[in-house]
Amino acid sequence: MQHLCLRHFLNNIFLLEMAATLCVKLLPKQGWLPLTQSVRHGSKAVTRHMRPMHFLKQKLMAVTQYVPPKRVIPRGAYPSKSKHMQEDSPFMLMMKRNVKAVFQESKMIAVVQNNGSNSEDMMILRHRLHKHGITVKFFPNQVMRSFLKDSVYSNMAPLFLCPTVLFVSKETKVKEMLVTLRGSPQMTLLGACIDNTLLSAQGVVNYSKLSSMTVVQGELVGGLTMLTSQTASMLHRQPAHLSALLQQYVKQQSSESGAEEASKAEEAS
Repeated sequence: MQHLCLRHFLNNIFLLEMAATLCVKLLPKQGWLPLTQSVRHGSKAVTRHMRPMHFLKQKLMAVTQYVPPKRVIPRGAYPSKSKHMQEDSPFMLMMKRNVKAVFQESKMIAVVQNNGSNSEDMMILRHRLHKHGITVKFFPNQVMRSFLKDSVYSNMAPLFLCPTVLFVSKETKVKEMLVTLRGSPQMTLLGACIDNTLLSAQGVVNYSKLSSMTVVQGELVGGLTMLTSQTASMLHRQPAHLSALLQQYVKQQSSESGAEEASKAEEAS
């Protein structure tokens, strides 16, 4: 039964195809439209993909890439970036010469911060320091920084950022300076340059605890004298010991010879 139905279906399809063929041949082609028209919706399928560029070709493209030249700026269109150095005034040069003379003539230069002390306190402080041979100097921070910038004392420049005063002395009077500063709480020690050595505030305190030069020289001379005396005693010890041994040997020989003579005399009698 199924076989008959399939055969009947195939016959119908064949008859339809024959009818369509006859219609195409018999009907005129002008103005003819097909009975069915297929319409495609959606995007087209991508049938070709971009292949990745070879590594060597990428390097070649990067090397041969066009680099446009820089735009030439006409001279004078923009202001110059170079800083104009301002020349020092005659007063500034004179102050710098005074600072240079102070650094050359002084062994101790202490930088002290002035925390708003009045003129009377400053006068009392100067009088106390003058008793120990210490002088108070006032220089503007701008002058100090300008001088220190091109000198061997350039590491002292960070100390001059606030109102400061210089305590200057031709000798290292550190202990006297610290004792005097204890009576002036408005003055704070920031640092010092002693014997061409930059010290902090704590370093100045530690320096004041060291012995004086005369004491160190006396200890050095005493130590050298003791060493030389020990060396001389060690040099004289061997000859003295040798002479003592020789004397003992002579005494021993003389005693032995005396005993032999006594024994010979007894035998003869």
